[in-house]
Amino acid sequence: MLAGGSPIGLYLHIPFCHTRCVYCDFNTYIDLDHLKARYVAALARELQLVGTAAGCPDAATIFFGGGTPTALEPAHLGALIEACRVAFRVAPGAEITVEANPGTVTTDYLRALRAAGVNRLSFGVQSFHDDELRFLGRLHDAATAQEAVRMARAAGFDNLSLDLIFGLPGQPTERWVATLEEALALAPEHLSLYSLIVEPGTPLHAWVRRGRVAAPDDDVAAEMYEHALERLARAGYAHYEISNWARVQGEPEGTTPGLASQHNLIYWRNQPYWGVGAGAHSYVNGWRYANVRRPERYITLVESWEPDAALPVAPAQDVKTVERIDRDLAMGEQMMLGLRLVREGVGEAAFAARFGCSLDEAYGPTLAEFESWALIERTPERVRLTARGVMLANQVVARFL
Repeated sequence: MLAGGSPIGLYLHIPFCHTRCVYCDFNTYIDLDHLKARYVAALARELQLVGTAAGCPDAATIFFGGGTPTALEPAHLGALIEACRVAFRVAPGAEITVEANPGTVTTDYLRALRAAGVNRLSFGVQSFHDDELRFLGRLHDAATAQEAVRMARAAGFDNLSLDLIFGLPGQPTERWVATLEEALALAPEHLSLYSLIVEPGTPLHAWVRRGRVAAPDDDVAAEMYEHALERLARAGYAHYEISNWARVQGEPEGTTPGLASQHNLIYWRNQPYWGVGAGAHSYVNGWRYANVRRPERYITLVESWEPDAALPVAPAQDVKTVERIDRDLAMGEQMMLGLRLVREGVGEAAFAARFGCSLDEAYGPTLAEFESWALIERTPERVRLTARGVMLANQVVARFL
């Protein structure tokens, strides 16, 4: 049973992809279509095992990430949603998100997802320039992305998020400005904007190391981010997390908007979540762990799992990843994650209720230093980043770990 009966977020990892993007370091695989049916069955079994062992706890959200969840058939995703509902008490009207590649969907496909209970789509658009999409290794072009949004609306979706990437090597600022304008013209409810990161082990990393392409320019990326801050505010979007914006619906100033990603808020508020699937991470009852990464190994472990009273019910757990989160680490992570929420920040009352001490008792000197540098602002209710602190967020949050 989950300590305190806290509602959790459910994350289901779908590792299948048609191609691998040059910047991607996620746990994804191509040419494993022959495993799809067994993988879906293994996901359903893992859900049943962990949900039953935990006493069928409350679940606030369901999120299908990847990889490319839309590489599966709608019937597969629908069956997994039903498996979640059987193993957990999924809240009525719970946010159910599917990450989608614009090049993998049709109107009929999206209608089937909507009928299965999916109520939020997150499209990995990344750019509205075809040459940039080819550079990144994306399957779709700009017209396909625009059509995918139109199809989603026709299928009945009223909660859409678009992912965009800025700071590509040699990318002029005006091209990022144009991509942002194209995104706004589609009127999504939510936008996630990410600076391109060169991750070790990716083709992009090899290209940069060999001099085939220039490394992204951090100063140019900062200018692009600042443009997005100004433009999206003017367009009626609330900047609620470092990389995320949601359309305002009349919420009071300083509050997190209702169209924010409810699943990701669970992560940023340092609340419990259960991840199922190859490489998925979980954080429950003060423990954090990941499943084994290889889909074949994951399937074998789940299929062959036999209950053992001496072992936790984690059929595909990678024992090397198991970590006990003690009080000090939990407090530091509360600050690191909570400060990413640029509107709500870290609440004084919530922090004290969880850890039995005030923010000043835990971090007084550090907070005073950051406040003197105008990196954070404090009220009786909360601490949060200033506009200057947002631009230096990585350096700020690192001090709490």
